[in-house]
Amino acid sequence: MTKVLVLGGYGAVGIPLMKQLAKVPEISAYSAGRDPARADVVVDLKEPGAYSTVVRDFDVVVNASGFEDVRLADEAVRGGAAFVDITATSSYCEELEAVDGPVLMGVGLAPGLTSVLATEAHRLGDGPVDILIGLGGGELHGPAATAWTYGMLGTRFPDPDGRSIRNYTGMKTFRIPADATGYRTGPAVRADFSDQHALTRDLGVPVRTYLRLDTSTATLGLAAMTWAPALQKVVPKKLWGSDRWVAMARADTGPALWVSGRSQSVATAAIAARAVQVIRDAAISKPTWFHAVETTESLQAAVPELSVRQWDGASRSSGKTVH
Repeated sequence: MTKVLVLGGYGAVGIPLMKQLAKVPEISAYSAGRDPARADVVVDLKEPGAYSTVVRDFDVVVNASGFEDVRLADEAVRGGAAFVDITATSSYCEELEAVDGPVLMGVGLAPGLTSVLATEAHRLGDGPVDILIGLGGGELHGPAATAWTYGMLGTRFPDPDGRSIRNYTGMKTFRIPADATGYRTGPAVRADFSDQHALTRDLGVPVRTYLRLDTSTATLGLAAMTWAPALQKVVPKKLWGSDRWVAMARADTGPALWVSGRSQSVATAAIAARAVQVIRDAAISKPTWFHAVETTESLQAAVPELSVRQWDGASRSSGKTVH
């Protein structure tokens, strides 16, 4: 029996993750957090001593809390556990890559599914790879996801060509498959999802991630706010749109790979549950990205609701970049 501790196990991702892990007979999962009414294991992640004592009793620790402190990974692996993180933050992933022990990162919808799609698009085609992640503006996201999205307003990150890119600029129009319910062809903007940097290194080609919401109005609003971050104070947590998402990756040549579904949090939880099985079964001894140990074929077999499809209508010539 593999004992799994889910940090933030009663949050937006934690709740569906606990449900997913409960379906696996070989896994015994426990939620962790500060609220004794909701947590199986009561622990304050900001208290190092308490956390390090708790994790010694577990084989795998999954960080779904949104609390990004590399100490969590360090103390977990020192206690003999493997560590899984669903973060999308580039700087935090750089710290996780320096941990001396089994850490699986880039787990979730984006990064995670997007990374696996990009790797397959690169295998089937040539040239730079574009990743598109579309998120439903109508989904009520957890506080960590909301803070992450708005926290990037006005900030910058490095492009593969060396330029400094402001988040939510570099608008480009992407064609969307007709079967991607809730989405039409529309604009997307650059965003600093962590996997594009790891993929650029691992695949040896430039990889760039673009973000859009399910309505063009909401996407354009995000692009406007990056020049006036203070506007986030007047934006509601739940925007226009639905809870539908789409993920797509395309190279210069070859087909695009895409998946769509409902609820970003549920999809992230399903992939995180798969990651627990991967890190339990694979011989991981050092920090590893999800796309290095998972393929579109193995992921779809393990998570059938993630139906990966190919599409020939997403040629790069259809996208126009506006700087």
